[in-house]
Amino acid sequence: MGRWAEIGRRLRYTGHLLWRSAVTPMLGVHQRPRLVKPDELGVTFIGHSSFLVQAAGQNLLFDPVFSTWLILLRRQRRPGVRPRDLPPIDIVLLSHAHMDHLDRASLRRVVRITRRRKGRAPVVVVPNDVGDIVRGLGFSAVIELRWWESYVAGGLTITHTPAKHWGTRWIMDGHRGYGGYLVEGGARRLYYSGDTAYFAGFHEIGVRLRPEVALLPIGAYAPDSFRAVHTSPEDALRAFQDLGAEWMVPMHYGTFWLSEEPLEEPLPRLLASAESMGLADRIAVVPEGETKIFRVASQTMQDHHQEAGTATAQ
Repeated sequence: MGRWAEIGRRLRYTGHLLWRSAVTPMLGVHQRPRLVKPDELGVTFIGHSSFLVQAAGQNLLFDPVFSTWLILLRRQRRPGVRPRDLPPIDIVLLSHAHMDHLDRASLRRVVRITRRRKGRAPVVVVPNDVGDIVRGLGFSAVIELRWWESYVAGGLTITHTPAKHWGTRWIMDGHRGYGGYLVEGGARRLYYSGDTAYFAGFHEIGVRLRPEVALLPIGAYAPDSFRAVHTSPEDALRAFQDLGAEWMVPMHYGTFWLSEEPLEEPLPRLLASAESMGLADRIAVVPEGETKIFRVASQTMQDHHQEAGTATAQ
């Protein structure tokens, strides 16, 4: 297929995705997140790449997106948690400037609700050259980090980590940074990759920061050229092994139609591949709105779920 024919095919398929996302009935229900003890690590999946993380007595939001529409793209599943049901947020962490990860309308709501309940707005942590997008939204402070730089807040140390992706908000702002975060506190270490393709940096992150819980993306990998900036389920499992983490929590699937694979394909494909690789008992699938509690690394997954009151993914 020639270059222009391929461009035409992509444009037609993009139009089809936008039309399908607009007319398909939205699924999913809202829940209230389970609050954890200060010595526990709680991970609540909101949907897509959005998480509430409770660590060392602080409440963190990763890439919070609650909006139904992102310009022309409509979400296919409701957020598992509504902003009004969140606990007061201490820190918001944004991986990059893409609109399915940095949604200004959602950030305004989080700031407004937290200020009303806590009397003080949260801090926001962003990659280098992303601060201008979030200034003026009401955050108490805007912290910009480059790869391997850290921010210390209370009992938490947040380190910005490399990724293989890109950070533009619009077409002409390729200077913006992107990446993930390692959050260390309360004797636990959680890694959030943000959007990324598989790359050798996962091994370096594992060696330098030793994550125990890894939140990794598994969707938006078709056609195969998309794997230049996104991980397939198999790529994510390879990254998980490179990191040396105890648990993997999948993300970046099921909420927005971003690519050509069926919306329902990534998670079953991940679980089947994990089974074949002997990793099935280390995959922690967290349904939207539910909270997974991680305590001592030596506990089994069954122990975790019995104590947390959640169901083990099969």
